Amino acid sequence: MSRKYFGTDGVRGKVGKAPITPEFVMHLGYSAGKVLASRDWHLARGERPSVLIGKDTRVSGYLLESALQAGLSAAGVDVFLAGPIPTPAVAYLTRALRLQAGIVISASHNPYEDNGIKFFSDSGSKLPDEVEQEIEAGLEEPMKTMASSELGRAKRINDAAGRYIEFCKSTFPFDLDLRGLRIVIDCAHGATYHVAKPVFHELGADVVAIGVSPDGLNINRDCGATEPEALRRAVLEQKADLGIGFDGDGDRVVMVDSIGALYDGDQLLYVLARHRMSKGNLKGGVVGTLMTNLAVEHALGKMNIPFQRAKVGDRYVLEMLRQNGWHIGGEGSGHIICLDRHSTGDGIVSSLQVLEAMRQNDASLSELTKDLALYPQVLVNVRVSGKFNFEKNEGVAAARQAAERDLDGKGRVLLRASGTEPLIRVMVEGEKSEKVVYWAEKIAEAVRQAAP
Repeated sequence: MSRKYFGTDGVRGKVGKAPITPEFVMHLGYSAGKVLASRDWHLARGERPSVLIGKDTRVSGYLLESALQAGLSAAGVDVFLAGPIPTPAVAYLTRALRLQAGIVISASHNPYEDNGIKFFSDSGSKLPDEVEQEIEAGLEEPMKTMASSELGRAKRINDAAGRYIEFCKSTFPFDLDLRGLRIVIDCAHGATYHVAKPVFHELGADVVAIGVSPDGLNINRDCGATEPEALRRAVLEQKADLGIGFDGDGDRVVMVDSIGALYDGDQLLYVLARHRMSKGNLKGGVVGTLMTNLAVEHALGKMNIPFQRAKVGDRYVLEMLRQNGWHIGGEGSGHIICLDRHSTGDGIVSSLQVLEAMRQNDASLSELTKDLALYPQVLVNVRVSGKFNFEKNEGVAAARQAAERDLDGKGRVLLRASGTEPLIRVMVEGEKSEKVVYWAEKIAEAVRQAAP
């Protein structure tokens, strides 16, 4: 069965337009509730399955939360409401509270006009494809509200943020602290706005927080992991030792050092792999994606660290990690997964793992990445109005083949459709910057001319 609504990260779109409408989201909650209620959870007699709902700071979160709650209740599922908390906090609390699923209302790094729904299983991982397909199949059936005596009930969790703060701190070694470090954090006016600062402050850091005044409309606007210039400026102005930027739902992280140099997910993943290998606790190898910079693969190869590429999307990184029995993987965008610390990607937890490497080696990010020289890489996003099979277009194929001949094995060309937005992403990387820029634009123009 093909996926009609679910992309690589749940169901996402512009609020008020299908599928992100109150009617659809209520039906989605109902269908998900029916699927959950039908599964064998070994619940006590008469006990209903329970689901946690968390959200980021978008104004539409209130609307969609109510719709989801209504649908789940109609299906006979109890609901725990956590309010605004990071996506990985939902994954953690779902496990900690022994619930049957977790649901996040968020469009991650997208602007406030967008929103989405994504699910976590009882183990704190993204739902398997087959369960998402079962939920989609249920959307074809009409809603039938349970009898009043069997309706689900709702309860608010007042200490959700505090529980998550303590969990994050527990992933940092007890024999280390952050005393003497001045850290700027940028919370993107998103879900980490009230939890990130306490984590780093209680571990001993002097923390300056920006992007912590959400108004429902300013999430990810000129701030956070996707717009790191504000973080870089703040680090320089505050004469800080480090800057840490999160995205709107808190599962991505980027860092800035004391001189304003930016470190993306590829570089941070390399730091973690290098450190764990030096300590003898790197389990297996590292999983990246098709977008991971070629220099990372080469640098890990020099250390005899196995490296594999998954499809783009943290769910596919996670799947490959589990298949291999490995622990760490991630994307250049800042999604980093440390399976020995958490069941999903977590911006705060990942940044603490990098800080652990810095403290234990008494080294800066610059020193920890001195053996990694990233290849020039250009990503061009081409907006399309509908589905476009670029693989069968002769003009796009010709441009791609010409680029690959010119790169002559010393670079890569990658085209892919975004799983969350109506975009074709064109990526070119290689040894020479001028050549990379030229071919990225050339291929992107071929896509523009051919796309609907």
